[in-house]
Amino acid sequence: MLEVNIDAASAGNPGPSGIGIFIKGEGQHIQISEYIGQTNNHIAEFTALVRGLEEAQKLGSNIVSVRSDSKIVVASMEKEYVKNEEFKPYLEQALTLARSFDLFFIKWVPDTQNKAADALARNAIQKEKK
Repeated sequence: MLEVNIDAASAGNPGPSGIGIFIKGEGQHIQISEYIGQTNNHIAEFTALVRGLEEAQKLGSNIVSVRSDSKIVVASMEKEYVKNEEFKPYLEQALTLARSFDLFFIKWVPDTQNKAADALARNAIQKEKK
């Protein structure tokens, strides 16, 4: 099973944004820190989810457990629904990716349990500023 911790950070809302993805399990230990441009925090969180699932898919895992401190992302995935039209394309892409795994789990975790992904997301913004 792959454990995929995801997070996003925005310097302003909207503002310069980054995503952080920390993947472990099945012999993997992958850290991704990417600047994604100007966007709002919710879109950045959905982008982190999609990107994390894409990476898990590349690794060929059948079982994926995602952890996020974004309540809107976790609730949207669990309900397979989001009110805001702006988020729908991201949700649809994430659901399609999630269905490609034999087992997919998503769980909300407090910020304190998502520090690695948070640091990667913040670092992405800092690297871009330099």
